[in-house]
Amino acid sequence: MKRHFSMLREFHLADWFTLGNAFCGTGAVFAAMRFLQEGGVRDLLIGMALIPLAFILDALDGNVARWRKSASTLGRELDSLADVISFGVAPAALAYACGLQGGWDWIVLSYFVGCGVSRLARYNVTAEALSGDGDKVKYFEGTPIPTSLVLVVVLAIATWQGAIGDNLWFGMVQFGPWQFHPLVLMFFVSGSLMISKTLRIPKP
Repeated sequence: MKRHFSMLREFHLADWFTLGNAFCGTGAVFAAMRFLQEGGVRDLLIGMALIPLAFILDALDGNVARWRKSASTLGRELDSLADVISFGVAPAALAYACGLQGGWDWIVLSYFVGCGVSRLARYNVTAEALSGDGDKVKYFEGTPIPTSLVLVVVLAIATWQGAIGDNLWFGMVQFGPWQFHPLVLMFFVSGSLMISKTLRIPKP
C-alpha cells in the first residue's frame, strides 16, 4: 500500500528550499492584502522583504541540488511554479498595493505576470536543447524572472519615502475611462525583456 504523504517523502533537500521560496512569495501576497485591508505600511514592507529572502532560497535550491547531485524534473517544475508566485504574482500584488490600481495599470501588471509565466514555460521546454552536450543550460533567453527583485526594491524605496498611493512617483494620467500611473511602465519593460528571444544572458 502507498504510504501517506508519499509524494513529500520523494522530495529532495533542494525541493524544500524551493518550497520556502514559494512560501515567501505567498506571504508577500498576503502582506499586500493585509496592507490594503488595514493600511499598515509595516505589513507592506514585510511583504517586500520576503522577496529578497525568496531570491536567496531560489539561488540556494540550485546549489544544494548540484551539491547533492539530486537535480530532477520535479525539482525544475517546482522551481518554476515557486518563481511564478515569488517573482511574478507577488511583485504585481505589491505594486497594486502601492497604488498602481488604475485600469491601465491592471493590464500592464497582468501582462508582466503573463510574461513571467511564458518565460518559465519556455525555459522548461527548451532547457534540454539549450544545455547542448552538457547537463547545464549555458544561457538564458530573455532576463530570468527573479530579476523582478529590482522592481520590488524600487517599490520598497518608494514606500520608505512615502511615495505610494496618491503620492506615487510620476503621478497619474487619465486615459479615457481608466487611470494610468507611469511608474507601472517598469513592469512593462521587465516583462518584455523576459520574453525576448534575442537577448541572451550567460547562466552562471
